Amino acid sequence: MTPPPFQRVLDTLQAILDGPSLRPELELEDMPAPQRLAPYAAAIAGSVYREDDSEVAMGRLIVLYDPEGRSGWTGEFRIVAYIRADLEPEIAADELIGSVAWSWLLEALEPAGYAGVSGTITRAVSESFGDKSDEPSTTELELRASWSPTGEDLTGHVAAWCEVMCTTAGLPPTGISALPDRKGGTVN
Repeated sequence: MTPPPFQRVLDTLQAILDGPSLRPELELEDMPAPQRLAPYAAAIAGSVYREDDSEVAMGRLIVLYDPEGRSGWTGEFRIVAYIRADLEPEIAADELIGSVAWSWLLEALEPAGYAGVSGTITRAVSESFGDKSDEPSTTELELRASWSPTGEDLTGHVAAWCEVMCTTAGLPPTGISALPDRKGGTVN
């Protein structure tokens, strides 16, 4: 039998998946949760797409529940987030991008309430050689983080993860339109 606190999490995640999209560029879906991290776990996956349907960011959000708590947790729940996003080379070269991306996460989580946050941010440059030398170099940012929610409603935590995924993909914050550039394109 599923404990009532975890059942509320399952209901919240299902309502988010069944509800209206948080942003038109964002797609969320249910995914299998890891089974060995806690007695109860649930997970969702997300992808951010450009207008040409190319994926520019993806992520996973895992909610762990242990009625007895765990060392390092500040309660019975722990949220684990992963985000990977393509970056423009100039942005990836900025030595402050890790600190900036971390601040995006903390700012997004602030309204939801969190404790015990920890994580890493990695910038990666991939270059192709040999038979793949025609392929362009790519730059990516990976964010891995975990935190304990301070309240029972996890809706704000899912929204924060989605917002950070969209921000790392270069989209403007929710409710703000991109400005057109002088050539008719958009500037983010």
